Amino acid sequence: MKQMNIGIIGCGYISSIYMENIPSFSHLSLAACADIDLDRARSQAEIYNIPKACTVDELLGDSEIDIVINLTLPKVHAAVCLQVLEAGKHVYVEKPLAISLEEARLVLAKAEEKGLVVGDAPDTFLGAGIQTALQLIENGEIGVPIGASAFMISRGHEHWHPNPAFYYEQGGGPMFDMGPYYLTALIALLGPIHRLSGSARISYSERTITSEPLAGEKIQVATETHISGTIDFASGAIGTITTSFDAFGGSSLPPIEIYGSEGTLLVPDPNTFGGPVKLRKKGAEEFTEVPLVSQFQKNGRGIGVADMANAIAGGTAHRANGQIAFHVLEAMHGFLTSSKDGVFYSMESTCDKPVPIPIADQIYHS
Repeated sequence: MKQMNIGIIGCGYISSIYMENIPSFSHLSLAACADIDLDRARSQAEIYNIPKACTVDELLGDSEIDIVINLTLPKVHAAVCLQVLEAGKHVYVEKPLAISLEEARLVLAKAEEKGLVVGDAPDTFLGAGIQTALQLIENGEIGVPIGASAFMISRGHEHWHPNPAFYYEQGGGPMFDMGPYYLTALIALLGPIHRLSGSARISYSERTITSEPLAGEKIQVATETHISGTIDFASGAIGTITTSFDAFGGSSLPPIEIYGSEGTLLVPDPNTFGGPVKLRKKGAEEFTEVPLVSQFQKNGRGIGVADMANAIAGGTAHRANGQIAFHVLEAMHGFLTSSKDGVFYSMESTCDKPVPIPIADQIYHS
């Protein structure tokens, strides 16, 4: 397989795991990194043995770069993606695809115009945990899927993140920050969404940072921080989801449960790649842990890029694609629109349920 050269734009907190993982895929070569802070790019390049640290313009002008991973702040995701596509390169962007649906449409339209491919995080659903859950559903182990519940309930990022303010800006909050993991996992397991409803609120208009180095500073909250919704999947299954930064006492609820006519499935945290996956069949007294279908259980951010590169080389569809990312983005906006308008939100977009990774496929194993 042709080796593809990867460039990374954005050398902040999340870049380290990509820089660590990308070289472990035999068909990917991490060739360059760029940041508006050139010293930060140089520092990351030195730590991870990246051959070239440069400006964004220099990276985009490098004819050897095939795919750019966009790890910038969410509010500039779309603008940077458009720059990458204009430069004639495929782009894989951290979640969300964009802040607004209008921006996301522009990105997908530009990719189609240029004959290029858009990929988008999260790729956690390609890990062993959710792939095992998907295989169980596909094999009929829980019968016909009837419902699902998802919970991401926590205290806010001001308790641990070194610079948490942007999590409380428009495009932040628990739904836009963590919702992509949960919604992408649910779509991977149950298929696209037909309609939804939501209730959302800003519980605290101001937050106080307790993490260093900004402890004591105040954050004015501009986005909803507790959102609950119902989901009608096109398959007929009905789901519920709650995302919150307002539970200062935490929660004991499971990340995701899937309910079927023949059993219930406990799905692991969709922000991770591993297990455990647990199944309780109809009539059974307790849940039992299910062996995982692959060994891809570590923090594997970058597997979506590997899958995308493989698909580009083979002329096939990749799994963490722009259509799913747009469907997730529309759903997140839909919860807030439903809450504001007091009505169901009917989805305009759809997507294909991503094909499971063949168990024997070694491309995705580092």
